[in-house]
Amino acid sequence: MKGFSLIDDKTNKKKILQIDVKELVKNPQKFEDMIDVLIAEERKAEKDIPWEDVKKKLKKAGKL
Repeated sequence: MKGFSLIDDKTNKKKILQIDVKELVKNPQKFEDMIDVLIAEERKAEKDIPWEDVKKKLKKAGKL
């Protein structure tokens, strides 16, 4: 995608997202979507948490 670069570290893991500010100003939604995709990709190996467990925890913390 025009306007951003992913930079890898020595072990070829993506570490830095470099964004062209001019492109970001032109279309901020495009970059927000790209960041969402990168976060999802990074988290795809994480264990799923059942919604019922999350709901119980939020209720216990007074946030739901």
